Amino acid sequence: MTVNTARYDPGWTFVRTHLPAPPARVVEIGCGPDGGFVPALLRAGHRAVGVDPAAPEGEHYERIPFERHERGATVDVIVASTSLHHVGDLGEVLDHAADLLKPGGTIVVIEFAHELFDEATARWCFEHLPEPGEQPGWLHGHRAGWAASGRSWPDYRASWVRAEAMHGGTSILRALDARFSRVQVADRLPYFFPDLAGVEEADEQAAIDADRIQGTGFRYVGERRRRHI
Repeated sequence: MTVNTARYDPGWTFVRTHLPAPPARVVEIGCGPDGGFVPALLRAGHRAVGVDPAAPEGEHYERIPFERHERGATVDVIVASTSLHHVGDLGEVLDHAADLLKPGGTIVVIEFAHELFDEATARWCFEHLPEPGEQPGWLHGHRAGWAASGRSWPDYRASWVRAEAMHGGTSILRALDARFSRVQVADRLPYFFPDLAGVEEADEQAAIDADRIQGTGFRYVGERRRRHI
């Protein structure tokens, strides 16, 4: 079986829909070691910077927490793809994002609501995992960890969330709405399919629509307010 490795492709389709004409100044929060959307942004003619302690080396990346990114000139767009649920101080990060955006600037968020990751959804994901290979994925780790724990799934998931100090989807949306004017929100979306074998985005959406699993993904677009709290 093969795995869909195009983690960023569906997200890029969403992100680029909300970009102004190039060249726009774009900062990505938590681009990760693979560079996130930065290569695609650069190819599209934008001036992009990815900020992440684990970012690649290079002139278009900063290996620091986003909170330490220099404000300097304001930017047109901030992108955060599955990074906000991992940040330490969510309020501090989003305050910094609001300060960095120019008036009317856009924040584009792709996120994961861990509180919706219930047992039925976990079992469905684990049933569709590929062979682990040399570098097992994060879902492989949770399948093994849950089996070894002897706990119920809710107890196991709660301990994982505490250990990683993860922010829930409700908390993320509330923090975004406190600082930005909501333009668009879509929830109950597929999230796991890039890490599964033989599962496309449409397959996961069909399982969500049939109430077999929860849609844990959501997407948010907001604009900077003239004043934020």
